[in-house]
Amino acid sequence: MCGRYASSRGAEDLAEVFGIEKWEPEEVLAPDHNVAPTKAVHVVLDRPLKDAGDTRPVRQLRTLRWGLVPSWATSPDGAARMINARAETVHEKPSYRRAFAARRCIVPADGYYEWVTGEQERELEVEGRRKRPRKQPYFVTPADGSVFAMAGLYEFWRDRALPDDHPGAWWVTCSVITTEAERTPLAAAPAEGPRALADIHPRMPLMLTPDRWDAWLDPARTDPDDLRALLAPPPPGLLRAYPVSTAVSNVRNNGPELLKELPAPEEGTLF
Repeated sequence: MCGRYASSRGAEDLAEVFGIEKWEPEEVLAPDHNVAPTKAVHVVLDRPLKDAGDTRPVRQLRTLRWGLVPSWATSPDGAARMINARAETVHEKPSYRRAFAARRCIVPADGYYEWVTGEQERELEVEGRRKRPRKQPYFVTPADGSVFAMAGLYEFWRDRALPDDHPGAWWVTCSVITTEAERTPLAAAPAEGPRALADIHPRMPLMLTPDRWDAWLDPARTDPDDLRALLAPPPPGLLRAYPVSTAVSNVRNNGPELLKELPAPEEGTLF
């Protein structure tokens, strides 16, 4: 899954990486090293500019809320539960299929956090013994330091309780698509610790390599079968994972120190 990630790149950097043509300075977010569900996040999308009189899609950097609210929802209460959409079913699930066909985006990140439960604690859970599992957070990031481009969807929701001119009348929300975690060796896999992403968690965000960005963002592509081909996992060996401080587990903690690499866990404690 993807329940927490880091995003520290500025608008100028993202504009250069993704070829962004338009962003609003007042919407630019500060670096966030502990992005949690329902927070405001940066996304990249192709869409005609509002009131521009031109139907040409323009690549934009927009600020959306993480946690998708379907257009038909009666309230936004379930947004925190809809931060992820599964690649295997996104084309058919009522909450996501319309957005999958017409409103796709990229959620840029430095990488994402995932927690793994130690082997001894797992055994206690299997035995039914009640002991709070000790979980070690890992940070997963491109091995070459490039942007982690997560496949995403976005949607519009109208709050009917508010008048048309109210600034909160429209919500624009997003979700990150996930896929099965890689079982192939990580790039620069450590001698101790996880050898593959699947050793940490069975799911991972779907990473889009640059050769798929234009096709994924193109709003003219609406055929589900054509789009599903873009959901194939990236080539193996592009990512590395390393342990980080448990401070990241508290959403109130935020800073570049959360990304500091820690020594690998002692052999036998986690794997």
